[in-house]
Amino acid sequence: MKIMMIVAMDEQGIIGKDETLPWKLSNDLQRFKKLTVSDGFNAVVMGRKTWESLPNGFRPLPERLNIVMSRDTKWSDDGAEIALYPGRAIEIAYANGCDELWIIGGSQIYELYLTHVEEIHVTRVHTRNSGNISFPDLDWLNWTEEIIEKIPRDGKNEYDTTYSIWRKSVK
Repeated sequence: MKIMMIVAMDEQGIIGKDETLPWKLSNDLQRFKKLTVSDGFNAVVMGRKTWESLPNGFRPLPERLNIVMSRDTKWSDDGAEIALYPGRAIEIAYANGCDELWIIGGSQIYELYLTHVEEIHVTRVHTRNSGNISFPDLDWLNWTEEIIEKIPRDGKNEYDTTYSIWRKSVK
């Protein structure tokens, strides 16, 4: 099972503003769904705050196993598998026959999985000072970037973006 991250961040590494996305990017949301659903059976891992930030009609995210990380052993919600630690989320996805495990946020969850991922799919939003929640510190020099697509701002996409895939460098 392949473990990957997917994240949108501004030029300063900001990923959120008060537990919401700080921009409107239709192309990025479409890519997110296409990648995380893909051709197989996949899982998404998120923190409880990210889960709760999803609109009611999209919770759980359809066509994917939804795994929510929480330190609260009593927390539960319809459509969510609960995991108290990263290894448990990986076990749940593996036991359910998932082909891919996507880490989708927030910041604390990204940090927990940085050592587990092979790829990070990044949409770089070409703006600054977008919010107050940052992607965790990462030594990007240990990763190689492949730029996949540049999308200009338009009526459905608030900012210019660059989509790239970062792969862990082999030492």
